[in-house]
Order: sequence, then structure tokens, then C-alpha cells
Amino acid sequence: MSILQVRRISFDFSGGVPFIWNPASAEFSLTMNAISFIAIAFEKYIVAATKEAMPKITDAGVAAEADSFLRQEAQHAAAHRQHIRALTTAWPGLQETVDEVLALYDELLAAKPLRYHLAYIADLEAAFTPTFKLFLDHEDRLFRPGDERVASLMLWHFTEEVEHRSSALRIYREFGGEAYRLWVLPSMIRHINRLLTVIADGFNAHVPLADRQVDGRVLLPAAGARRGLGQKLPFLLGGYDFPADQPLDFIPKRERRLAGLRIVRAQFPGHDPEHQPLPGFAGQWLARYEAGEPVAQWYSSAAR
Repeated sequence: MSILQVRRISFDFSGGVPFIWNPASAEFSLTMNAISFIAIAFEKYIVAATKEAMPKITDAGVAAEADSFLRQEAQHAAAHRQHIRALTTAWPGLQETVDEVLALYDELLAAKPLRYHLAYIADLEAAFTPTFKLFLDHEDRLFRPGDERVASLMLWHFTEEVEHRSSALRIYREFGGEAYRLWVLPSMIRHINRLLTVIADGFNAHVPLADRQVDGRVLLPAAGARRGLGQKLPFLLGGYDFPADQPLDFIPKRERRLAGLRIVRAQFPGHDPEHQPLPGFAGQWLARYEAGEPVAQWYSSAAR
């Protein structure tokens, strides 16, 4: 059983926040903004499904972990709402995008059985540790140059996702086997693609290009392939305004490929998240929190 701590971190987004919060990478800024949009809906979905599951869990240890897991996720949603509130204050049309993203998860919750929801959550959560390890291993380039409030929010969230990396799978295994989890995977991927399409279209519709700097469709999975072809055959871009470099291009190819391989392996039957390599930064974050030092202003507080 994982030992999870519910941490309530106060982030201050008063005074507004730039859409491109990391001026060193417009595309990475859009990606993290998209995570905030997804987080408020996905975490709500997690809480609803886990609450429904908890009375049916027979293992006392798993039940206790489920309670801590959903309370951590509820804190993530509350914090990301503050970020989203700052964005919708500056660009009010984005509230339509928030509503569409919430609706996609509400519809899914109403349409599918509990076992499906737990498998969906386990599948997506399994991909988080290798993904966020890649980000946190390079936080100095991806987060440090940006708006400290957004950076600190993401650093906290990703650290706690690594901390509870086994929780969703442990809860799911109280209800279903590996074959069903694998069967749900394509449906989960299609749903995430729908979410990203809604968010990309919303960014393009409601945030002027001068503020977002790049086409929102850089968020879509097909963007990488289209970008590569467009660099060789520009007429194939079809009106897409993509930057020449991707935000993770500075990371050695071997690291990126290894992260991708770990994401795929995380979906295999018998996967144990406890055996995943972890980012050293997560331990650093947890140690600073335990010492009572500020974490909502991660970089400036460390410099004091």
C-alpha cells in the first residue's frame, strides 16, 4: 500500500497570468495550459469513480489508499481551477472550452460502467510516471524560465502523481483483470484525443494568435508527423502555424525514446508502477515540503 499525504498548497494567481507563461517555449506553455483544462475534469471524474468504488473494495489497505488518492486528486483539481480562472478572466471565451471538457467527462461517466472508469483511470495514470519523469528531470529548462506560479503548480502536481503512481492500478485490480484494462486502452486514447481537439480548437477560437503565439493544434498527436512532413514539403502544413522545433527537442533522443517505451510497457499485463524509475526532483520536492519550506514559489523561495 502506498503512503499518501494530502497536501493543501495555496497558489496565488491574482493579477493575471500570461497565456505563454514560459516565454522560452510557447508550445510547452500551451501543453501545460491544456493539462490544467484536463485536470479539473479528469480529477472530478477520478473522485466520482473512486467514491463509487470505495464501498465495494474488500481490501482494507486498498480502501484506505483509495480515500487518500481521491483526496489528493481533489486538491489538484482545486488548484488547477485557480489557474483556469485566471485564464478565463483574461480570455472569457475559454469558459466555453472548460464547459466542453467537463461535459466530455460527464458524458463518459454516465455512459460507461464503473469497471470501465477504473480501467480508464488506471491506463492514463500508468503513463504519468514516465511522462512526468521526463519533465521533472529537465525542470530547469521546462519550468524555471516561466511564470513561477504556473511552474510551481505543475511541479507539485507532477510530484504527487509520481507519489501515487500505483494507486489507480491497485484500485482497478479490485474490480477487473488485465485483459479488460487493455481492451479499454483504445477507447481511452480516443477520448483523450477528443479532449485535446476541443482544447486546441478552443485556444485557437478564444485566444488571439498574438497571445498564444502558435497554433493550438500543436497539442494534437498528429502534429509531430505533420510538422516533420511540412518541413520537407511546406505545402502540406495546410495553414498550420507550427514552430520549427518541438519543446522537448533539447532532451537527448535516448531519454525521449526510453520514456516512450516505458509509457507503452506501463499498459502491459502485470505492470507494477513501483518498479518505475523515478525523477530525482520528486524526492527533492517532498524533502523541501517536509522541512516546512515554501513550495508555491518554488524557485524564488529556494534562492532566499
